[in-house]
Amino acid sequence: MRLLIVEDQKQLCGNIARYLKSEGYTSDCCYNGSDALDYLGAAEYDAVILDIMLPGIDGLAVLNKMRSSGNKTPVLLLTARSTVEDKVKGLDSGADDYLTKPFSLEELSARIRVMIRRGGVDHDDTVLRVGPLSLDTRSKLAKRDGEEIRLTAREYAILEYLMHNKGIILSREKIEEHIWNYDYEGSSNIVDVYIRTLRRKVDAGRDQKLIHTVRGMGYVIK
Repeated sequence: MRLLIVEDQKQLCGNIARYLKSEGYTSDCCYNGSDALDYLGAAEYDAVILDIMLPGIDGLAVLNKMRSSGNKTPVLLLTARSTVEDKVKGLDSGADDYLTKPFSLEELSARIRVMIRRGGVDHDDTVLRVGPLSLDTRSKLAKRDGEEIRLTAREYAILEYLMHNKGIILSREKIEEHIWNYDYEGSSNIVDVYIRTLRRKVDAGRDQKLIHTVRGMGYVIK
């Protein structure tokens, strides 16, 4: 899952990003509304954590521009304002949830999980299934035929993305864009490397192969 965090307090933004990384998310951080719109125009996100009081274009204006352009990405608003009127205004602007500062990172993570599950049919199920393979998105536990598969955080993220899009061919570029943030500077074949390790863990020694290469296009799980 890839998230965009828009928060002008850089230390808070960094703390949120580090915590969510430990929860298996990939995050991009920006600190004003103008940059937020640039990020949203350049990449697809599973959810946006959006502070209301931003320099320049404020959070509600960013949200209004998102919704008016047809962007339905789930949005969680962050704000120091706690009045009912402020909450109603935020939700009426198209936000999916609202969290008042100060907040616990554990509650933020829980709200993100709920918001993403509500956000569309692809994210409704806590347990994803492709044939004999299951992936519990809460416990981060993968099993095939009831046998646990141990995954690194990055392997889990790629497998989850494939399973959310089962039957859909995903290009290497699409996978890399979704799993790694803009700060990543690595090898050009990083996706191929991780797909090979996933195949060893998911498909090796089994007659039914689930992860497939579509030559010249990318990868698909089915």
